[in-house]
Amino acid sequence: MRVAPSLLAADFCNLRSQLDMLNSSEAFCLHVDVMDGNFVPNISIGFPVIKAIGKMSEKPLDVHMMVNEPGRYISEVRDCGARLMNVHYEACTHLNRTLTQIRDSGMLAGVTINPATPVAMLEEVIDIVDLVLIMSVNPGFGGQPFIKNSISKVTRLREMLAR
Repeated sequence: MRVAPSLLAADFCNLRSQLDMLNSSEAFCLHVDVMDGNFVPNISIGFPVIKAIGKMSEKPLDVHMMVNEPGRYISEVRDCGARLMNVHYEACTHLNRTLTQIRDSGMLAGVTINPATPVAMLEEVIDIVDLVLIMSVNPGFGGQPFIKNSISKVTRLREMLAR
């Protein structure tokens, strides 16, 4: 198992010390949630903050774009120093194109599915994905109750990957 702490839970008044602690941890990478207030109701951090985090972090950044049309931001995410750009299946009109463009930009491509989205929806893109994030809460808010069917979705994803 690899751990990717979400910076959404960080104390942004003490971001430097929080990043110093994470830099000395066993964390695999740092998960950065970007919310636009449209795809999800909340707004989180933007590219200037992500770029600053990238300069302070010794861990790779996994930028999780909870935004409409995330393909518009591929170069900005890359320029912030992200190693992986993670987009929502539900937010991409042309998911295959977006994932290919992410990979072509030099980043790893991740795809996220919401709790109500079946794993089967990834079947046509699974061969070009480096990471799948199965949401166990509805995107946009921290501290929600865990949605239990997420566990069975992981099993179905593993079966898909085995095929």
